[in-house]
Amino acid sequence: MPLETKIYQKENNLKFGKLLKASAKDLFGSHFLAKQLATRDITSQYRQSYLGIIWAFITPITSAFVWIFLNATGTVNISDTGMPYPVYVFSGTLIWSIITEAIYSPASNTKAARGIMSKINFPKEALVLSGIYKLLFNSSVKIGLLVILIFAFGVGFHWSLLLLPFAILAAVLFGTTLGLFFTPLSLIYNDISKIISMGLSFLMYATPVVYAIPKDGIMKTLMEINPFTPLVLTARDLAIGNMPEYLGYFSWIFIISLCLFFIGLLFYRVSIPIIVERLSS
Repeated sequence: MPLETKIYQKENNLKFGKLLKASAKDLFGSHFLAKQLATRDITSQYRQSYLGIIWAFITPITSAFVWIFLNATGTVNISDTGMPYPVYVFSGTLIWSIITEAIYSPASNTKAARGIMSKINFPKEALVLSGIYKLLFNSSVKIGLLVILIFAFGVGFHWSLLLLPFAILAAVLFGTTLGLFFTPLSLIYNDISKIISMGLSFLMYATPVVYAIPKDGIMKTLMEINPFTPLVLTARDLAIGNMPEYLGYFSWIFIISLCLFFIGLLFYRVSIPIIVERLSS
């Protein structure tokens, strides 16, 4: 089988359509490389840890436990959530952890591969796809624990639970899309990562993660316009068998995220090689 020959040269007039097509081709064509990178990272991550795969859901468990304890002791009074509070808070923190992990994923994978990128030419889209594979693996572990919790608290099985992976996939897509736009800036300025971390800490309390949307007030307005809200609520509703209340908003978020994903991928493709070259010089 003849090897494909590629000629890399500087182009003054970059055509958007041509670049987008090449980026999409490299994304889907780098499946094998991305799978190898994801397998390597997952194996090394859990092999060098005593607790192993347990770390995948320690963060949402500890976050949920804090709020369960505060609610049980009366320190914080949580309004009625329509379901057992442990299920509500754990599902919320779990979905939130998936979104935030997806936001950080492109930047962390790119920083880890800076040394390789400066020496070897390969599709940079493989790093993004590798991050998605790792996110889906970690998410599957967390979903398994959520299902156990749902049965443990008597919520039981509902057919909508089978649609939960699609809601999780939408959350991964949304977070990864945001991460693609933040990654080039975070490579140049370390302050960007700190600002994102602070912003997400605020957004968590403006999202129905650990408490329900208030019936009135400014917080109700903030939560309803917050794009994180339909992702959390739809996934939670599907998990416990409720009719998704924000399904329309969720659908729009998914469609917009899908479109912006390829634009972000193009932005990533063009900027990352230049930034890595300058940082390595």
